[in-house]
Amino acid sequence: MSAVTAPLKTGLGLKRLGGLWGECAAEFLGTCVLILFGDGVVAMAVAALPASGRAETSTTIFLASGDWLLITWGWAFAVCFGVYIAGGVTGAHLNPAVTLAFAVRRKFPWRKVLPYSLAQVVGAFVGAALVWWNYHDSINAYDHAAAAKAGTVLVNGHTNATFSIFATFPSGAFHGSMWGPLLDQIIGTALLLLCIAAVVDARNTIVKANLGPLVIGFAVAAIGMSFGANAGYAINPARDLGPRLFAGLAGFGKLALPGSVPGSFSNYMWVPIVGPLIGGVIGIVVYDLLIGKVLDVRAQLGEPHEEPEKVTETDDED
Repeated sequence: MSAVTAPLKTGLGLKRLGGLWGECAAEFLGTCVLILFGDGVVAMAVAALPASGRAETSTTIFLASGDWLLITWGWAFAVCFGVYIAGGVTGAHLNPAVTLAFAVRRKFPWRKVLPYSLAQVVGAFVGAALVWWNYHDSINAYDHAAAAKAGTVLVNGHTNATFSIFATFPSGAFHGSMWGPLLDQIIGTALLLLCIAAVVDARNTIVKANLGPLVIGFAVAAIGMSFGANAGYAINPARDLGPRLFAGLAGFGKLALPGSVPGSFSNYMWVPIVGPLIGGVIGIVVYDLLIGKVLDVRAQLGEPHEEPEKVTETDDED
């Protein structure tokens, strides 16, 4: 398919759109699409499939690891297409942790950190609102069916399961402690920035043919498969905070704000904000110290990039 470019229309506001306003618009839309696909796939797995009769029961979710793979791959494609949409304008941060890390180590202007982050949170909020608009009947059907089951904990008539469509919460294995989930978010986001730094580094094994967004999506899938269950792998403050704010307005109550379930955990909402911001900076600093500096030194010394030794195939002699 050949590239198609929309005709440029001149008029008032053109200069503004070419500057910070245009960049924020791209971050808003890219993050909105990220949440539409990401929260959308969770809504499918948790509420829509059971409500439509495509699951074993009206409350059956996560019978096997394949159910989790549906979500991890859904989020991978969500990131991929969000980056493709906004990448030509801003490079597609779509994540305050990425924006902060790039300001710390990539000379991204500090004056743009807050506007980018606000645009990302608002985009995530709008994306979550659209997911709710599309799936609220299925969400309410799931919560109604779950309420009839013994032992189900409801907060404002909603369950943790349907809340997980919008934002994250910690595993019961932590018994209410915030330190385990915080560490989980730091490690997961450090891995994300480590991978992003490698993918976009022209000095390294650069991804070609405009496949960078797809590879970054693969990295998100890998993090979800390897680190997802402990705390829902938010690894993005906007991805959690924007939908969490919407969920609070949509009636999820303390489940969303401040992120509490009686007897399980309390005031959790700060963890998927602080953890990713710390982890993102750690990830990009580690990359620069252990990989970036090596590549810089090699370039200064004029050392050629060493290609892996190739084995020449020969015909076997009888």
